[in-house]
Amino acid sequence: MYQYTTQIRVRYAETDQMGVVYYGNYAQYFEVGRVETIRSLGMSYKALEDKGVMLPVVEMNIKYLRPAQYDDLLNIQSTIKELPDKHIIQFHQDIYNEAGKMITSGVVRLYFLDKENRKRVDIPKELHEKLAVFFK
Repeated sequence: MYQYTTQIRVRYAETDQMGVVYYGNYAQYFEVGRVETIRSLGMSYKALEDKGVMLPVVEMNIKYLRPAQYDDLLNIQSTIKELPDKHIIQFHQDIYNEAGKMITSGVVRLYFLDKENRKRVDIPKELHEKLAVFFK
């Protein structure tokens, strides 16, 4: 299992008329978590794309448990529970408020795709090797 936590502060523009984070923004928060998780392994989405590999989201499930509000500091915990061995990578993502209470939970599935022909490809060897040490 590999886990990484990053933080984000809620900006005013991310809230709705009720003063809470608009539900659609959680997908972006999850994306920040995934990007920083890959970066924590010594890679980046940009490096993957430069090598011809894209990572589109193909499935996302989100549970909204509590509201977040303007200026809240959120902890985005991203967990890879299974070592990807083919074209799929799955992130379990939980967001916690400053009090440590879970406010949102979700699972996001992405495919590794060839950038040119948009066909599925196996996880890049370099990323697989970086993750494999956490699954022994």
